[in-house]
Amino acid sequence: MSARPEPAGAGDVLRRFGPMIYGPTVLFALGEGAVIPLIPVIAAQLGADVATAALVAAALVVGQLCGNIPAGWAVARFGERVTMAAAGTISLAGLAGMLLAPSLGVFAASVFLIGFCAAAFGLARHSFMATRVPLSFRARALSLLGGSFRLGMFVGPFIAAALLALFDDEHATIWFFAACLVATVLLVLLGPDPETQLAAEAAGNGSSADAEDTGEAVTGAIPTQERVGVFRTMWRHRVVLSRLGLAAASLSAVRSARQVVLPLWGVSIGLDAQTIALVVGISGAIDFALFYASGQVMDRFGRLWAALPAMILMGAGFLALAFTHDTTQAAMWFALFSAVLGVANGLSSGILLTLGADAAPPADPAPFLGSWRTLTDAGGAVAPLVVSGVAAVSSLAIATGVMGVVGFVGAAAFIRWVPRFVPRR
Repeated sequence: MSARPEPAGAGDVLRRFGPMIYGPTVLFALGEGAVIPLIPVIAAQLGADVATAALVAAALVVGQLCGNIPAGWAVARFGERVTMAAAGTISLAGLAGMLLAPSLGVFAASVFLIGFCAAAFGLARHSFMATRVPLSFRARALSLLGGSFRLGMFVGPFIAAALLALFDDEHATIWFFAACLVATVLLVLLGPDPETQLAAEAAGNGSSADAEDTGEAVTGAIPTQERVGVFRTMWRHRVVLSRLGLAAASLSAVRSARQVVLPLWGVSIGLDAQTIALVVGISGAIDFALFYASGQVMDRFGRLWAALPAMILMGAGFLALAFTHDTTQAAMWFALFSAVLGVANGLSSGILLTLGADAAPPADPAPFLGSWRTLTDAGGAVAPLVVSGVAAVSSLAIATGVMGVVGFVGAAAFIRWVPRFVPRR
């Protein structure tokens, strides 16, 4: 009996396909991260008041939320590479609209279009990783994907600050995003296509689509089983989406709440802008530093070992912070719990991508992932509205406590549903 060939190791796969898997993500996120902080500023220049500028900035999230399901259809129909190239090209049209917008409405529509394309871009790479990366290091690979995005969003604002200092024009960041998009599209179109390479290797090795599922990388095209479409996929997988998907949405909600609560908390306790930026920046740096550790934990010990500590830490951090607003050392507690929330968010890096890949049907993951990402993005979009609404009728401390409760409820949901839908293998 002949010995079975050993699968390629994690390092080998990531070295070979890293430029095509992670490079486009970093470029897209760098440009997006540079533009996002200045969207309200440009909107104000076009005549928006504070509330309207906030709505224009929210158009990016709304576009991403609306784009997930069509992106699932596009990836299933045309493939990851074509979808990514199309998303990058259409995003250039959105940037042109931002640059030349004669009115606030055109500018907001352009921001929405970029968010829509960002959803297609992200889902295409997520779908590729879900089907081609071996299960044994899927979490590490997807944590690196999440870390690539975080790197771009972390560094992007610093690039924007440098561009503003150099050109004294907010539109310089839009030109920078355009350059990143051109490089991204060229890399996707002219670089080695991982799908083609893997298919060629599969043909050379004589692999079959009917081979036993061993958890190793899918070396070739996704098996062409029946493709049932986006909405039938949503209905077919309604059980996992309504249970594990809602648990994932709760994690997305507390993550999003962190980005809103921390700056508002600093303002409410009387800190200056520089101190708030420093504290939030340190929290973000801690978050970014832990992204690969999350993947290691998930691959070695299971998905729950990353999701559960992250949710408990975020829930406890928000609840504890809620009781410190009127203390004499409020600034110290703010810095401490900002760091705690950064650790919690870092520990959950890649968990939403990984759970979505685990739960997706292997033969045709894109429609499912479109629904999955719609749920998680909806959680992230609703959280700031909840914080704003509760703070308006009561106080910021109570709103922060509410998000802490959401964290603990989400932790309970992960305990209940992860073992059922993502068993250890």
